[in-house]
Amino acid sequence: MIVAERKTIPELVEILNGHKKILVLGCGTCVTVCLAGGEREVSIISSALRIASNIRKLDFEIEELTIERQCDNVFIEQATEAIERNDVVLSLGCGAGVQAIAERFLEKPVYAGLNTEFIGVLEERGIWTEKCAACGACVLHQYGGICPITRCAKHMLNGPCGGSREDRCEVRPDRPCAWQLIYQRLKGIGQLDRLKKIAPPKNWETSLDGGCRVIIREDHRI
Repeated sequence: MIVAERKTIPELVEILNGHKKILVLGCGTCVTVCLAGGEREVSIISSALRIASNIRKLDFEIEELTIERQCDNVFIEQATEAIERNDVVLSLGCGAGVQAIAERFLEKPVYAGLNTEFIGVLEERGIWTEKCAACGACVLHQYGGICPITRCAKHMLNGPCGGSREDRCEVRPDRPCAWQLIYQRLKGIGQLDRLKKIAPPKNWETSLDGGCRVIIREDHRI
């Protein structure tokens, strides 16, 4: 899932300063799961903004709304009336959601209330870990389902750097060496022979090189 963190209230007050009617718009999927932008967070942030507004005499008028997905026009449609009757939208969606709304409402300011961090998983209560860099050329099959691009601090593709100590990363000693994890995983599933194959240098053209990426499925187009 996409993992994000809330901006601080002072940051949000600075962003919204000069506006009066504000829609705080939550998203019911990824950012709800990571406790950053769901209905609960919309309520908390809205309350905090009202308090800040009273203290600083900013005259904020805040409306609250949460839709299922901000990155999908079908669900954005449900927020149309609320967006149109407010001066500005404070989106508690990921970066894709913010941009999707901004592209649809060209004359309406849409601001990001979250910092989009990474694609990851919930490790345990209150802890999320990055697992995928969305590089566009997945090699997980080669490494036992553990990504060396994301989880190795040096992005090593052909074995460890040699700097790890007691199975811990040289760069981040608080984290396990990704290549130790890869070795243990491949050994466990009987695929250590995969490590004999030399991987070529990473082709970053499938990532952010050359601007934003687009996927077109002609079999699903109308």
